Order: sequence, then C-alpha cells, then structure tokens
Amino acid sequence: MNDTRHGGVEISTRALVEGMVREDGTVDGGELYSVADTLGMTDQQVRLCINRLVTDGQFTREGRGRRVLLRSTADVRRSIAPNVEFVRYMYQQDRGQAPWDGTWHLVAFAVPETARPARDALRDTIVRLGGAPLHGGLYVSANAWEDLVEAEAGRLGVLDCVTFITSDNLRIGEETDPRTLAARLWPLEEIAKAHTRLIDVARPRLDRLLAPGALRSAERLTIAIELAAEFTRATEPDPLLPPELLPQPWPGARARALIAQCWSRLLHQDDQAAPPRLFRLYADVVREVADLPGN
Repeated sequence: MNDTRHGGVEISTRALVEGMVREDGTVDGGELYSVADTLGMTDQQVRLCINRLVTDGQFTREGRGRRVLLRSTADVRRSIAPNVEFVRYMYQQDRGQAPWDGTWHLVAFAVPETARPARDALRDTIVRLGGAPLHGGLYVSANAWEDLVEAEAGRLGVLDCVTFITSDNLRIGEETDPRTLAARLWPLEEIAKAHTRLIDVARPRLDRLLAPGALRSAERLTIAIELAAEFTRATEPDPLLPPELLPQPWPGARARALIAQCWSRLLHQDDQAAPPRLFRLYADVVREVADLPGN
C-alpha cells in the first residue's frame, strides 16, 4: 500500500486506517477521509486500502465513501495495540527507576531443521526483544527477558531446545567494558538518529498543541497519527539498553519526554474529537510521565 510523506513523516494508508481505530473498534469514514486529506492522500488511495483490508478479512464495511463505517476484527485490535509495559519501561529507565545491575542475559537455541518455521519465529522474537547476536544461535540482552523468550519458545513447542544463561562477565576478544561492548553489539548510531528524527517531528507538533486557539479535529487526529508512526519507527528497533550502557545525553530520553507532553495534550481534549484508541492505551503511562521535570 502506498506511503505518503507529510511534515517529514512517512505514513502508509494502512497505518492511517489502523491508527484511526476507536475504542469500540470502529473507524469513522468522515474522520478517516478528513485526516487523509490533511496528510495529502487521495480518496482513491483510501478506497483501495479499505478494499484490500476488507478483502483480507481485517475489517468489515458498512456504507460507502465518506459515510463508510469500518469494524476491525479482534486480531487487528490486538496487532495494533502498543506494548504498554515496554513503553512504561522506557520511561522508568529515563527516570532512573530501572538501573542496570551489571547482569548480561544470554539465550542460546539449537532448533532442528525439521522445525525451521519455529526456529525462524523464535529468532525473530529474540531480535524484536532487543537481542544482539554473539554467535550462531546465541544472543545477548542487558534486560531480564527470560520470561518473554520462554513464553514464545513454549508457544512454538521448542522450549527444550533453548538454554538460558546469566553472567556479569561478558568478554568479546579482549574487550570487557560494558559500554564499549554495547556500542559494538547494537547499532547505537542508527538508533540515536531515529530518536533525533522523532524529536524533530514531536517538537513542532507540541508547539502547535500548546499554541493559543483550538485545532480542528482533523488536525489533532493527524498529529496523533504522525506521532504514532514516528514513535513506532524509532522505538521498534530500540533494544532499550539501560542508560549506563548508552552515550550521554541520549536522544531517546529527550524524544520520549516530548512525546509524553504531546500525548498529554492529545488525551485531555474536552470535545468528542478525542485521539484514537492507540493513544488511549498509553493513558496510564502518560499520567506517570507527563509532568517530569525538564519536560
């Protein structure tokens, strides 16, 4: 599905539709097309996207055009829901509430070729959780991830093929310094650049949210979609390393502080044009972090 760039943010029509899902699982056609207009998407782009999503069984449709009402399936609602616990953990790290204890967490797996789909799925999960490869089938994280990896391995039926190790002594060649090892194991420069882009996206949108005068409903929804897209783009590849292992100042902390302020403004609108469901799912986290000193 075609991507559209607006205000420096690349958004696909599918991401737009999924981002517009409301608390009751529906997407209002009028709101959808209004936000699409603001993003510079054509009606044809939106219609083609809707047709594809309906054909694929992701949504059902009632009505046509700007009066359409889409209803998402339970699978869609689960897939687009952000992992709020991960988001909460990010902010705990930024606040110094999740200090690193010096422990490295290692996972090794040797899944036979006969179970190759399960092996590939387990590897994908380990990488998604921030694991860095050390050798074939051996990955390391600075976070306690054992329960998450174990749950996925159990679901895939390969738990007996997985070994869990913890150590406070990781050495690669002659290198033992934790911060140097982190810079070697994870692409920190690329991750930092992604967070810097998030800062560049969040700052002008926060200025608009703080400016006197009310924004139109479509403008607020557009800001919500843009922030969600860029936040996801920046955080998905982030291994959430503890501050002790990161260069300082780390742009991720600044980016998240700005995003928290944006969420806070979006979540406290006093009319019916509230942000969509995905921002409601962040509400508890926002309440915890929106008033951080220095924000």
